[in-house]
Amino acid sequence: MIPLIAVPGRLRDDIRGARGGAVLSGRRYLDALSRAGALPAILDPSAPLDVAEMLARFDGLLLLGGGDVDPARYGADDVHPEVGGIDEHHDAFELAALHAALDLDLPVLAVCRGCQVLNVALGGTLRQHVDDHRGLLHSVAVVPGSRTEAAMGTAAPTGWSRHHQVIERLGAGLVVTARDADGLVEGVELPDRWVVGVQWHPEDSAADDPAQQGLFDAFVAECRDHCRTCR
Repeated sequence: MIPLIAVPGRLRDDIRGARGGAVLSGRRYLDALSRAGALPAILDPSAPLDVAEMLARFDGLLLLGGGDVDPARYGADDVHPEVGGIDEHHDAFELAALHAALDLDLPVLAVCRGCQVLNVALGGTLRQHVDDHRGLLHSVAVVPGSRTEAAMGTAAPTGWSRHHQVIERLGAGLVVTARDADGLVEGVELPDRWVVGVQWHPEDSAADDPAQQGLFDAFVAECRDHCRTCR
């Protein structure tokens, strides 16, 4: 069976030929899902539909990288001048989608901003700016025995980071599964279900790096199990 993966898209008004704007996802995410044997479906974050009802049709949720989460979502009074790319449609939709996925017991893979959305959805906070993590190829230390390590087949993967924010206070139930050389959180997961967040971008090198593709393969394998039991 081919699992169907929900991918909340990005709204763009500057796409030539789109005739009224576009809803899109980075191709590398979709390619990684397709290589793993899944069918991704891009969701419109501005659609006037019930998000929980929408997610009930799917076998898993992939949360993408993107702009910053509005600091007001995690109770911050001050906003760092480097914070940018905030979009209320994206924040509201992805937080609702994440809660719906958890209620439905769907597998979740959350990448970069998605990892931060996961943390905020569970009551955590973000450090609004760190230097020198945009366009950085680096290794991370993954906790042995974690779902992340099992998926990647290594405790020391190397991947691309393109972020300037990181998790500060952990959301309820999350455990840290990866850190960088400075001790910053690079991975989290829920220990009792397949919900995994990584701060780096596995899709950037997944085509050539089996460890990075392994995250998508393991995620889709979990989604396939859900597909078998729920249809």
